[in-house]
Amino acid sequence: QVQLVESGGGLVQPGGSLRLSCAASGSIFSINAMGWYRQAAGKQRELVARITSGGSTDYEDSAKGRFTISRDNAKNTVYLQMNSLKPEDTAVYYCNVDARRYRYSTTVYNYWGQGTQVTVSS
Repeated sequence: QVQLVESGGGLVQPGGSLRLSCAASGSIFSINAMGWYRQAAGKQRELVARITSGGSTDYEDSAKGRFTISRDNAKNTVYLQMNSLKPEDTAVYYCNVDARRYRYSTTVYNYWGQGTQVTVSS
């Protein structure tokens, strides 16, 4: 199996910063794309940022210029640096990973983390 462990959430004032981390472990041959999603109360889960194995990135419009996604392939870890946080960024943030588990199989599995709460409030 594959486990995703997230950390870095918390309470921050508007304009502040947080850095989320998500470490993947377990039966992993290789990791393809890694991403962060969020779900605010009463709303659908949405993509915040995504990064491919080659380092190409994609951001949701409201995250552009404020958030930066990065990854450390040696540690199977993805990060989300969030700056200039706004109250509307308040949500549970979920890590998402596409991974191959076996050298002999090209099947890609999708995994979710347990979520970490980010609250932006004065």
